[in-house]
Amino acid sequence: MINFNKDSFWNLHPIEKDSVRDDVKGLLIEGEEIMQAFKTIRDQIIFTDLRIIAVDVQGITGMRRSFSSMPYSTIQFFSIQTPGFLEVVPDSELMIYFTNGFKANFEFSGSTDIGEICRTISKYSLKQ
Repeated sequence: MINFNKDSFWNLHPIEKDSVRDDVKGLLIEGEEIMQAFKTIRDQIIFTDLRIIAVDVQGITGMRRSFSSMPYSTIQFFSIQTPGFLEVVPDSELMIYFTNGFKANFEFSGSTDIGEICRTISKYSLKQ
């Protein structure tokens, strides 16, 4: 289950931006752009240029969904762990600490550009 109300840890695989669920696209505001998107088995995490959107697919049929949104402005700090030299599985990890005390851990499998995600978070969380 993916949501922003408890500590979490997700093993995320990159997906194409056009694979993002259509109902997520309906949540985007004018001018908001999807930067990167990831999935677990059924759930999705979308990093836009303004926030992180989590989609928790529920139930046997998957028709019921829960959407959570955390704007970058609520990030207190973040840290990353990059893959080591010549690792067989090049996983990376992003830990985000929000101002409400919530901590989200994202584990990305494969060749994720963790730098792009961090630059996006920095750009919007460091604005004053």
